[in-house]
Amino acid sequence: MKKIKHTVYFLCLFSFLFSLTNCKGDGKSEKTKENVTTGESEIDFLTKEDYGTTPEGEKVEQYTLTNKTGMEVKIITYGGRISSLKVPDKNGEFEDVILGFDSISQYTSDNPYFGALIGRYGNRIAGGKFSLDGEEYQLPQNDGQNSLHGGDKGFDKVVWTAEVPADSTSLVLTYKSKDGEMGYPGNLDVQVTYTLNEDNSLDVDYEAETDKKTVVNLTQHSYFNLTGDFDNTILDHEVVINADQFLPVDETLIPTGEIRDVEGTPFDFTEAKIVGKEIEAENEQLKLGLGYDHCWVLDDQSEDMHFAASAYDPESGRFMEVSTTEPGIQFYTGNFLDGTLPQQGGYGTYAKRSGFCLETQHYPDSPNQEKFPAVVLNPGEQYSSKTTFKFSVK
Repeated sequence: MKKIKHTVYFLCLFSFLFSLTNCKGDGKSEKTKENVTTGESEIDFLTKEDYGTTPEGEKVEQYTLTNKTGMEVKIITYGGRISSLKVPDKNGEFEDVILGFDSISQYTSDNPYFGALIGRYGNRIAGGKFSLDGEEYQLPQNDGQNSLHGGDKGFDKVVWTAEVPADSTSLVLTYKSKDGEMGYPGNLDVQVTYTLNEDNSLDVDYEAETDKKTVVNLTQHSYFNLTGDFDNTILDHEVVINADQFLPVDETLIPTGEIRDVEGTPFDFTEAKIVGKEIEAENEQLKLGLGYDHCWVLDDQSEDMHFAASAYDPESGRFMEVSTTEPGIQFYTGNFLDGTLPQQGGYGTYAKRSGFCLETQHYPDSPNQEKFPAVVLNPGEQYSSKTTFKFSVK
């Protein structure tokens, strides 16, 4: 009798343990997200999930970082893109404040660089060519006669390798751009680190090394709309740009070489000004850009972190400050958005000026303009740049 009792006991125990194991397994198979392990423990603020595959069959992942206040940023490995950024308004309501898509197929189709890391060279290079030490390099001419944002397949259109450092609140993305890729010389090893901080700031740290003399100018191309409602334009945002000068452009949006004072022009954002106040003014430069699509020469030209720009939406109370180590910032007001691209969630489309960009960078066409700050990177040197987007309310 005692033997029978023991047998029954072990059968019940085995059945109980087996059911627990099955339940745990079923739960995992149904989850689309998983906590990312760093060090010896799992952290709640960083999860990853499959985001689909590119037309070439490359797997794309999406990482979500969340801080203790509830701010959330999503980053996909395709193009190192910020696919969503949720920040609170003055009432504590969290909404997405950047333009993005719902699927990888939309990102891999022709799109205006939503949320993307840009390289090797952010902005335009005249004629799609430049020379180093007497040797000319030809780049793809993907913007009329010019090369834009690294070419047809710049860093925005490649799959980055993601890594989460132990005991970190960061996501590290790496990519190796091979010698000759998009016409650029040198094998370039690039690392970009996104860090979400508890003060509701997002750091973007860029590093790069080369084995051959080359040019580098990296930036981040998120489109912001602080209202959290993409049916609204950004014309009522109040913008400040810490710059007394800007770079006029020609009809192909290449800088003319002149550095012009903003005083007395629609390009004066030295004090807070509504974006829509002068965007339709009679001004040759505004006509050429179809609005603002120019690089401002920041007052602080040091390589230390310095204030570059801010944007404020009075209705929501959201306030964004941009600091950087870069000498310039491209202010773009979504002039080429035309209502054909779908909003996230399928609620509508992105119309003209439904988002703006503040792209910290070196000046456009610097490889061809000796008076502009240099963008040359030599073997043995390290390219280093940092930009911080800080969010608050007022």
